[in-house]
Amino acid sequence: MNSKTGWKVGELANQTGLTVRTLHHYDKIRLLTPSQRSGAGHRIYNEADIARLQQIMSLKQLGFPLEDIKQMIESPDFEPTKVVQLQLERLNDQIRIQEQLRSQLTIIYELLKTKQDVSVKHLINLIEVINMDNYFTQEQLNKMKSLGDQYGPEEKRKHEQEMSDIVSNIREEIRKGTAPDNPKAIELARRWKELTEKFTGGDENIVKAAEQFYKENPDTPVENYGVDEEVYRFIKNAMSHA
Repeated sequence: MNSKTGWKVGELANQTGLTVRTLHHYDKIRLLTPSQRSGAGHRIYNEADIARLQQIMSLKQLGFPLEDIKQMIESPDFEPTKVVQLQLERLNDQIRIQEQLRSQLTIIYELLKTKQDVSVKHLINLIEVINMDNYFTQEQLNKMKSLGDQYGPEEKRKHEQEMSDIVSNIREEIRKGTAPDNPKAIELARRWKELTEKFTGGDENIVKAAEQFYKENPDTPVENYGVDEEVYRFIKNAMSHA
């Protein structure tokens, strides 16, 4: 049985695969501060500190920024079991996507091995699984599809046109140098947010994933209405003044 109850920063870095620099940074921003000191004045991490580090790394893996993680962990309502549950859900989503990827690759492999033609449909399906896996979980994809299926073709076209108009107006305000705290900018950002929530259910993680997807795939065949990092930044700044 390991009876060790204290770890210096170098020891903890070596055993966890983290860098000393990372641990020092966490200490500097008071996200993870060693609870004890040795007789020589060295900072020592105890078991409670390591439990907190596990929670930090789990939340970081789930995509939360460090400032949000600090607030979450220090909240009296924080539940460590919820973090593990979220990780398990994410892992299950990743497993489902990997199973889809394996299925598509198996089909293509068998076709190639038997000298058969690989259809464009098979290739597109494979590319879609590979690409979307980098941004969205299967749960998020299912949720977006379910939300989108609530609207008929005419209503979808109406929403698409409205979104396109909002983004065009936002770009015009950016061109004119309109400040994000301007009432017109705030109203445009509010309308964009309301429309976006129709297809994301207000899920901030989906919104963040979509931002990253469209930022890195500007030529995607999925209509993105010209929304890029500049537009998102303007919208976020305006919403902070709402």
